[in-house]
Amino acid sequence: MRVAGLVLAAGGGRRYGRPKALVRHGGSLLVERASRTLIDGGCDPVVVVLGAAADPVRAVADLRGCLVVDNADWVTGMGSSLRVGLGALLATDSVAAVVLLVDMPGVTAEAVRRVAAGAGPAVLAAAGYPPGRRGHPVLLGRDHWAGVRATARGDTGAAAYLRAHRARLRIVTCGDVADDRDLDVPADQRGGRRG
Repeated sequence: MRVAGLVLAAGGGRRYGRPKALVRHGGSLLVERASRTLIDGGCDPVVVVLGAAADPVRAVADLRGCLVVDNADWVTGMGSSLRVGLGALLATDSVAAVVLLVDMPGVTAEAVRRVAAGAGPAVLAAAGYPPGRRGHPVLLGRDHWAGVRATARGDTGAAAYLRAHRARLRIVTCGDVADDRDLDVPADQRGGRRG
């Protein structure tokens, strides 16, 4: 059963000062890292959603092997990117999608593999980090895509849907192999804030 990957990389990076897809971290662009993490984690296909600076990202980022789609409504928040990405995946035979945000370079391919293990159309799963916190990556089984798309608004993404279905959400321990710290401001690249 095929598990897709979905990189949400459309934001303008208001707090960061520029689109995070174009931020270089550890020798590569964040958008390249995120897509490579999903590919190395076994996801196929991998969809990358762009918005702010979509043309510059296409011009400089190595996104070979990915399906790149545009979110014209990126300014409304991450929810619109999630809707666009899941919409693009409807044309595939994927049974689930692993969602990863562009600004989490500490998430590893091993974390993706763990969250995707046992994937199926009805499965919901999220990475777990101490002390009892859930984070990314998140797996959304295909049976849930319509519900997620209906509720994803603003910057909350799938959070409202996952809260409403928390009894079905499987938490997968990933703190030993990944760090889902997000890079909200440039100081975060130097180990400033944990998000």
